[in-house]
Amino acid sequence: MPAASAPAPASAAVTVRVPAKVNAQLAVGGLRPDGFHDLANVFLAVGLYDEVTAAPADGLRITVSGPDAAHVPADDSNLAARAARALAERRGLRPDVHLHIAKDIPVAGGMAGGSADAAAALLACDTLWGGGTSREELLAICAELGSDVPFNLVGGAALGRGRGELLEPLEVGGTFHWVFAVAEGGLSTPAVYRECDRLRVAAGGGATTADVPDPQPDPALLEALRTGDTAALAAALTAGGSSNDLQAAAVSLRPSLAHTLAAGTEAGALAALVSGSGPTCAFLVGDEAAAVAVADALTASGTCRTARPTTAPAPGAHVVRRG
Repeated sequence: MPAASAPAPASAAVTVRVPAKVNAQLAVGGLRPDGFHDLANVFLAVGLYDEVTAAPADGLRITVSGPDAAHVPADDSNLAARAARALAERRGLRPDVHLHIAKDIPVAGGMAGGSADAAAALLACDTLWGGGTSREELLAICAELGSDVPFNLVGGAALGRGRGELLEPLEVGGTFHWVFAVAEGGLSTPAVYRECDRLRVAAGGGATTADVPDPQPDPALLEALRTGDTAALAAALTAGGSSNDLQAAAVSLRPSLAHTLAAGTEAGALAALVSGSGPTCAFLVGDEAAAVAVADALTASGTCRTARPTTAPAPGAHVVRRG
């Protein structure tokens, strides 16, 4: 039976706002036979947002605006387009929708901007097409699209297991202040994982699941989040060098990141780490005034394109406008 047209929408358009993420911890297991790695991934949603607007159309169309818009694909390779098609297929509809992505999350920056757009597109299309898709089914589609997509839908804070898609909500006892230093250009996530494997072998160990212990969350880090203790979180982020097992690989591929990390630390950040697979660098600071000072110092240092102060946790994907 051919797919049906989408039902007449209650509003002409639906806009969903969706946050970026930082990995407060990214513990990476060994290389699995399927090419993935098991993770213990402590996600925090942060207050940098993309907005995705879904409006009725004669077919599926993608447009993009904002910083780095030229680097975002406007075809079927875009995760937002894949999300719309996946939802339409499940509901027996044609994906007749125009998705406009207003970008503010750094592109290829290790902050899950593409995954965020996929989560936002799912929620926007479901709302435009009359709702009715359960949260569980939306999360299942998210997991099919990518490891980070489920968290972008949920937001807040969560522990991600498996490839990161199996989520356990985490309690956060306060607001944490962060600064994100945005680099010129991006880094390929698969390339960073390959470099992580290469560095493990070069260090004299192995890179497979037989060689690397199962990844586990750091109890001290989880307790710092639960209690809202910034000093304790800073200590956990820097214990053993970094809470991000991909940091060494990202710096190996982009040595200039070491200068960015050093500049933020010298400016007064309590902790510095590469965000996810990079190249965005994340800096934990004590309060709003410190965030502004560290962001200004990073921008002046010339080690990054720009620096953005914000807070965490932030809400997940949510509708902000209709019509």
